[in-house]
Amino acid sequence: MTATPSATHDVINLLDPVWTRDPRSLVDRVAGAGGSAPALFADGFEVVLFADDEDVRTILSDRRFVVDPANVREGATESRKADLLEAMGITPDLAVYVTESILGMDGSDHTRLRKLVSRTFTVRRVNELRPQVQRITDDLLSRLPDHAEEDGAVDLLEHFAYPLPITVICDLVGVPEEDRPAWREWSRTLQEFDPTRPERMNTVLGAMIDHIGAMIARRRAEPQDTLLDALIREQDEDGGRLSEAELITLVFTLVIAGHETTAHLLANGTHALLTHRDQWDLLRSDPGLLPAGVHEMLRWCGVALLTQLRYAAEDVQLKGGRLAAGDRVVALLAGANRDPNVYPDPHRFDITRHHGKPGEAHVGFGHGIHYCLGAALARQEGQVAFGSLVRAYPDLDLVPGREPERVPSPGAMRFKDLYVRLTRD
Repeated sequence: MTATPSATHDVINLLDPVWTRDPRSLVDRVAGAGGSAPALFADGFEVVLFADDEDVRTILSDRRFVVDPANVREGATESRKADLLEAMGITPDLAVYVTESILGMDGSDHTRLRKLVSRTFTVRRVNELRPQVQRITDDLLSRLPDHAEEDGAVDLLEHFAYPLPITVICDLVGVPEEDRPAWREWSRTLQEFDPTRPERMNTVLGAMIDHIGAMIARRRAEPQDTLLDALIREQDEDGGRLSEAELITLVFTLVIAGHETTAHLLANGTHALLTHRDQWDLLRSDPGLLPAGVHEMLRWCGVALLTQLRYAAEDVQLKGGRLAAGDRVVALLAGANRDPNVYPDPHRFDITRHHGKPGEAHVGFGHGIHYCLGAALARQEGQVAFGSLVRAYPDLDLVPGREPERVPSPGAMRFKDLYVRLTRD
C-alpha cells in the first residue's frame, strides 16, 4: 500500500453506522486527511478511501482501476473475494451468483451483459413509460389517507416511496404482482446487513435464486413481452452469450437496484425538502425546478455514499496519494458530491443549484462504465413523484416526535420509515 494518508487519522471503520447517520462527518474527515484515508472494508481488510471529485471520477472511469482482482497483473494482489463472501455469509454453492454479477465485471464481459439490457433503459423507452409512472403515482397518493394512523401519521416510505419504484421495475422486468411482497422482504434483509448474522444474506440469496429459476421456467413455457422474456430468448438462441447464472444474477440485480435505491431517494429527498421548508415552498411555486431539484437530492442526500471495491491494475498517482498495482480502493461518492472545488458551500441543500445547467455534474449515479443503467428511469420517477407529491399534499409535514431512524446499512443512507402528516397542524 503506497497511498499515504495523514498518519494522525485512525483507520475508518466503514461498518460503523455513524456514517449513515452523519455522512457529512465522513466527508469532512477524509477531506481533512488530504483527500484520502485508510478504511476497514466489510471483509475485514484495509482499503484506501478517496473523496476528491477528480480522484473519484478517475477511479470510476480510468481503465487502470478494475473491480475484478483477476484483471490485476499476476502476483500484484491477493484476491479477497473468498474473505468477502465469507464475511457476507455466502456459501460456496451460491458464490457464483455473486461473482458473475455485472457489477463485478470489467471490460468485454461487462459490456456484453450491459448491452443485453441497455436498450430497455434508453431515454426514448423511459419517456414512453412516463404515463404509466404517473398513473401509479397518482393511485398511490390518492390512497395515502387510507393508511393514516390514529394521530394522522402516514409512513411515506412504506406506502409511497417503496411501492412506486418496485411496481415500475417489476412491471418492466416481468415479476408477477403476487411475488412482489417477497421481493420487498428480500430487499429489506439485504439492505439491513447485520455482521453478527451473516447467514441471513445466504438464506435470502438462496430464496431469490430459487424463485427466479422457477420464474424463468414458467416463462419458457408461457412467454410474455417483458425484459425477462427478452433475456431468456438471448440465452436460448445463443447460450454462449448469457449463462444461466448470469441470467439469474441479472434479474435480481435489476429488480433490487431498480427499486431499492429509488425508494430511498424519494424518502431522503422528501425528508430534505421538509427539513428545508424554503426549498419545499420553492418547488411548490415553480414545478420547473423539478429536474434541478432531483439532481440536488442525488448530490446532497443520494443513497450510495461509497462505491464498490476496486483495485489499481497498475501504479497510479492520484491527487490524494500514490497507489501501487494491486492496492484496494473505494471512492467516496458523497465526498465528490460535496467537493468545495466543484460546489460552493457544498453542505448547503439548494434545489436551484443545477437549474439551467446542462448535463449531470454530480456522481449520484456513479461514473464511467458502471454508471447506473436505470439513471434515466430513476430521474423520471423522482420528477413525477416529487411533482405529484407537492401538488397533492402541499402542506405535507413531518410528524413531531417520530423522527425517522437510519438503517445501519454500510455505505448507504436509508431510513427505516418516514412518518408524515398530509396536512400541517
